[in-house]
Amino acid sequence: MKVLEKIFAGKLLKVKAIKLQPTNPFTWASGWKSPFYCDNRKTLSYPDLRTFVKTEISRIIMERFPEAEAVAGVATGAIPQGALVADVLNLPFVYVRSKPKDHGLENLIEGELRPGMKVVVVEDLISTGGSSLKAVEAIRNNGCDVIGMVAAYTYGFDVAKKAFKEAGVELVTLTNYEAVVAEALATGYIKETDVELLNTWRRDPAHWSL
Repeated sequence: MKVLEKIFAGKLLKVKAIKLQPTNPFTWASGWKSPFYCDNRKTLSYPDLRTFVKTEISRIIMERFPEAEAVAGVATGAIPQGALVADVLNLPFVYVRSKPKDHGLENLIEGELRPGMKVVVVEDLISTGGSSLKAVEAIRNNGCDVIGMVAAYTYGFDVAKKAFKEAGVELVTLTNYEAVVAEALATGYIKETDVELLNTWRRDPAHWSL
């Protein structure tokens, strides 16, 4: 496990941005039942943690995508994170809606991108990857080149890995499912007996039930 993944997993658990309830599952917006819930937006309420996130995402972009000419946040969760990162890097910022506005200019992308710009997408969380890759498609349809995506957290679902590969998008994350479960176990947040249940869910979340 990488040091960053472990550190950030611990920070998320500490502020209860990640909740593991193996015996009392959550219901996601998709209708999936899940023993695992991640709300990275909680990091915005803690100045030190907010700074940590923007600093690490900015560092990754500088190291992995130094040719970036703009930053795009995916609405709504990654709008503040993306804006903070763009400010650190002194780059233009836009955000991508899940669907066009139903009034005014009916924009899908808010802000200004010039055709040909190299864009890094910032995302707060990757589950199936569907909404994230819709944002990528919108940016590409705008005539720009998406050179990568940086997200705070990923569940690492096989369906998402396949989708990102097919879309030709390099994904880098601060932490992930494995790191969170390992840290939760090491700190006593969950028991050893909970791990197999969590792993069973992660293998087939669409059909999992307690």
